[in-house]
Amino acid sequence: MVGGGVRDLLAGLEPKDFDIATSAHPEQIRKLFRSCRLVGRRFLIAHVRFGDEIAEVTTFRGPITDSHERDETGRILSDNVYGTLEADAFRRDFTINALYYDIRDFSIVDFAGGVEDMRLRRLRLIGDPELRYREDPVRMLRAVRIANKLKFDIDHASAEPITRLASLLREIPPARLFDELLKIFLSRDASANLDGLRRYGLFSHLLPLTDEALESDPGAAALVHRALLNTAERITRGAPVTPAFLFAALLWPAYAKRVEQISREQGHAPAIAQVQAAEEVIAHQQLRIAIPKRFSMPMREIWGLQPRFVNRSGGRAKRLLTHPRFRAAYDFLLLRAQSGEPGTVELADWWTQAQVGGDPGSLPLPPEAVANETAEPGNTGPRKKRRRRGGRNRRKSGAEAADIAPGAGDADGDFDDGADS
Repeated sequence: MVGGGVRDLLAGLEPKDFDIATSAHPEQIRKLFRSCRLVGRRFLIAHVRFGDEIAEVTTFRGPITDSHERDETGRILSDNVYGTLEADAFRRDFTINALYYDIRDFSIVDFAGGVEDMRLRRLRLIGDPELRYREDPVRMLRAVRIANKLKFDIDHASAEPITRLASLLREIPPARLFDELLKIFLSRDASANLDGLRRYGLFSHLLPLTDEALESDPGAAALVHRALLNTAERITRGAPVTPAFLFAALLWPAYAKRVEQISREQGHAPAIAQVQAAEEVIAHQQLRIAIPKRFSMPMREIWGLQPRFVNRSGGRAKRLLTHPRFRAAYDFLLLRAQSGEPGTVELADWWTQAQVGGDPGSLPLPPEAVANETAEPGNTGPRKKRRRRGGRNRRKSGAEAADIAPGAGDADGDFDDGADS
């Protein structure tokens, strides 16, 4: 066994998984296990499934030579060159990730000084730091994440080049950066990871719009940090989390700002401005981080439902309570309120009561809510009644036909991230 599992055991932590290193080549591994699948382009890795668990099996890598294919920045593009156990150790990124546990005699095999760095609580790259970062810029993200996870300090020589080389992250495929970002932010150390990424100048190359908002808007910083702290708390107690809610929070400041700009500069109706803003913000973000549609679509729904919380007449409230994405949108409203966003605290309290206090139509509406019910946006006169079709005895359906029971959200204000949706 090698890597993070051995490292975490020595640090007194429960490993997330175990990786295996072997002299067997990928094709030989696949012949041994029917449940084996080979993945990876730069370096082939064997995934061997045992029930719900997947063991990642890698062949010992050989030393770096001039024959390795690189791009103009020094990043290695092809690495299917195999070697010995010792050569493999010096190909690992950090010394504490180059520790091997030999099941033959239950010993720790250490070629790079990882045991000593564990004792000193130090994160240190193997080899020349700048060269190693150029080989794979994602190592800069791992340095921040692993140091915060173990409460280690990054060695000065390993930390010094990061700010200078941060722009190399733009050479990494957006899909790979999405996976790395989930490891960084869907963790107990999410808030500390954000601070570390910003300190080393990495965050602006991952979420540039969010970084801009954090620099200029204290309210945006409060909302993002609150979202990360709630995510960490849910992970700690074993509750589910979803990337859709996380990215909705990270990109909300940029989205809200763009909605306001479009409404002011182009004069579009709020609904049109919201759709256009969502498309622009997501398209801009996809250039850096490839957010899959299974997460970006719920994220758009969470954003799009926020204005509907303002209209709280009995009929509209009942219909919103039955929306499939109500739970996630309500949790997001709570997040905005807890972050101090103006005008959201009273809204969050009302919707909490609507779920536990019976019929929403029986709850008192504040004056601004009554105004919203009697006038369309941009008009000053009363709203015209719609002519009903199909006769007086038409059959009612959906929310009009049933007395809808409330209770779709958490009355205690506990964030669910929409996992139940």
